Amino acid sequence: MRFGPLPVADAEGAVLAHSLKVGALRYPKGRRLAAADLADLAAAGVTEVVAVRLDAGDMAEDAAATRVARAIAGPGLSLTPAATGRVNLMAEAPGLLVINSSRLTHLNHVDEAVTVATVAAFSPLDRGAMAATIKIIPFAIPEDLAIRVEQAAKGDAPALRLARWRGIRAGLVQTRLPGLKVATLDKTTSVTGARLAQVGGVLAAERRTAHDSAAVAEALAELSALNLDLALVIGASAITDRRDVLPTGIERAGGQVLHFGMPVDPGNLMLLARLGDVPVLGLPGCARSPRVNGFDWILQRVAAGLAVTPGDIMDMGVGGLLADIPSRPLPRQRAVPAPAERPVTTLVLAAGSARRMGANKLLADYASQPLVRHAVIAALAANPGRVTVVLGHQAAEVRAALRGLDVRFIEAADHAQGLSASLKAGLAGVAGGGAGVLVCLGDMPRVTADTHRRLLARFDEAAGQAIVVPVAEGRRGNPVLWPADLIPAMAAITGDQGARGLLAAHADRVVEVPADGGVHLDVDTPGALAALRALEPVA
Repeated sequence: MRFGPLPVADAEGAVLAHSLKVGALRYPKGRRLAAADLADLAAAGVTEVVAVRLDAGDMAEDAAATRVARAIAGPGLSLTPAATGRVNLMAEAPGLLVINSSRLTHLNHVDEAVTVATVAAFSPLDRGAMAATIKIIPFAIPEDLAIRVEQAAKGDAPALRLARWRGIRAGLVQTRLPGLKVATLDKTTSVTGARLAQVGGVLAAERRTAHDSAAVAEALAELSALNLDLALVIGASAITDRRDVLPTGIERAGGQVLHFGMPVDPGNLMLLARLGDVPVLGLPGCARSPRVNGFDWILQRVAAGLAVTPGDIMDMGVGGLLADIPSRPLPRQRAVPAPAERPVTTLVLAAGSARRMGANKLLADYASQPLVRHAVIAALAANPGRVTVVLGHQAAEVRAALRGLDVRFIEAADHAQGLSASLKAGLAGVAGGGAGVLVCLGDMPRVTADTHRRLLARFDEAAGQAIVVPVAEGRRGNPVLWPADLIPAMAAITGDQGARGLLAAHADRVVEVPADGGVHLDVDTPGALAALRALEPVA
């Protein structure tokens, strides 16, 4: 590849190295110059351009990026079309990204011209989320370099693959001691169910028993008869030793304790065991909270069908500091309030009577779950512990459809007056102290958790002052994240309409976030439901 200035008269077929603006002429970087381009440039008085000519044996950047992407992409990952020397790898389904880190590091050392960047190993990804990006730095590379990169990518397994969620069924054992509130046990059940739902699983059974090893063994024996994929045990007091109540109970049930403790905080007091072929996890006390802790890292691997060994756990220390604790203060002041200090509430509107549907669409079956449950699970995955659902028509049935999820409910008594009534009731219930509200519609089951996360992240970047809107195929969709100062104006809306009118009134504050087509797909008619069921589920 030859790079440098070329006389315009000799530049036909060359590729512009930099964008070029001359009078009314606008040529982007990477444009292959045609004879007509050169005539226009000469007429404008341009005598020289900085451009690139490919030599024999060179591969253009897009072809090279595609070739590298194919060499590293394994099952569950798809390639985007190449553009400007870049190809992205996208998750084809929800799951966990598995990376051969040493092989990718070796690949990135082959030559500075070829780069591969990924999200962190074992990151949970939603369908359509980006897993990696391949970028060819120059406009072309020699073909023999592409061959060397392909050789570096080879191995017994792909350098990158997506392990899909297996749909595990789990059982939970909770022990009790005097003074432990039933409400605490109930919350633990709810949080655990929501956590499993985020990784495509379900809490299929629960046992509550006395805090002694014999009772724990008996409860585990009962769960073993149910052919579950995972057993979870959490004690009224934390595990402090391999000879404590929970590990002893696991052993009395015929199980084997494999490892106790993990270099992840919160989550240090984690226990890994097996009962036959079934993994058993002794949970730390922080697992009662929806906040991310070491339990999540183990659960995600089990849910993706990956074996977890003591060595895997001991390797988790780098990056294992997940939260600040009072005895270890922050090393510096944060420039903006943390999410926990200025939370965003996710408000899911699920109160409508669905007149055009003829039945409650929110309760309709989609991918073996009520339609509304998909929308709420996505919201919880991105904003755990801060999701409120507005009920109205058939409130009891919708509440039942969301059983086990860690959400708060508000009932809109006048929901029959239209969407604005449901919105108003929801806003009244969450008003005060928060940074904003992410308004979602319960009949949009293909809005992904990744879309939620992008909206929340962009809102944080704007210091909580922007209206954040998802955009797909050039059109804005739902959900929309509104800053707190606009909540009173939203609450003043009347009739069967949402807050769209406010977007025009505050156009200067609107920021857009790229999303997929799920932000446009709601279910209002039987035909729309039939079309939805014909699509592959997003979770």
